[in-house]
Amino acid sequence: MEFTQILYAKDNKVAVITLNRPQMMNAYSETMVHELLQALGDCRDDDEVRSVIITGAGRGFCSGGEVSPDFQYPERYRGHRLESMLEMRNNFHQLVKFLWHFDKPSVAAINGAAVAGGLTLALCCDFRIAAESAKLGDTSLKFALMPDEGGAWLFPRYMGFQNALKMSLFSEVYTAQRARELGLVNEVAGDAELMETAQSWAVRLAEGPPIAIRITKRMMYKQTQMDLDNALEDAALGTLVTNYCEDVQEGVRAFHEKRKPLFKGR
Repeated sequence: MEFTQILYAKDNKVAVITLNRPQMMNAYSETMVHELLQALGDCRDDDEVRSVIITGAGRGFCSGGEVSPDFQYPERYRGHRLESMLEMRNNFHQLVKFLWHFDKPSVAAINGAAVAGGLTLALCCDFRIAAESAKLGDTSLKFALMPDEGGAWLFPRYMGFQNALKMSLFSEVYTAQRARELGLVNEVAGDAELMETAQSWAVRLAEGPPIAIRITKRMMYKQTQMDLDNALEDAALGTLVTNYCEDVQEGVRAFHEKRKPLFKGR
């Protein structure tokens, strides 16, 4: 695979995807979105990949969509009365849905500004680790835009409705520490330690039992929309997969032998 706007590497069961438009603070484009979807699809299909890190090159994580004076919609939408809707629906919204339903664990290593759609992208990951110098928030209304990349659905789920409404309507941007207090970030790391910290999280996830991790992740996301009876039934059905995996036997053996288990995803 050849990419022009992202970097993609795999090592030690961890994939690292780097948004690579540093001159634009990693504002997303149609090309970047399609490359992200291609890389994430490869992560999904490669059983050797067990966790994913998403980060940005340069000073920004992702500044959302382009707001340059020269911005134009892709030619196939240009001039259509629904061009903005079609462009959003067929591009960034596809990335949001893919990453939200991605069943391998993901970590956002937020190296700089993550605002508007960039914050949405970070919140689609399971975990977020921010550098001390990172800034997070929603700047959409500064440009008379709205949080149309999925933020209106995601922001309240992580920081509560009142905090999300205030952030968006006042175009607030927070320090990494404040973002952690609000629930947008799991951990704050020194700038120089950001990738090391993200790698330690991703490697630990990659060393876990891959089948049980993937089912647990999806179960937790699904069950936020279920009542207790349906959630318990969903969990009971899940045991028909996890409880008969070879990894369970390995976990039991390792416990009794007082050693680290070696899970193979079988």
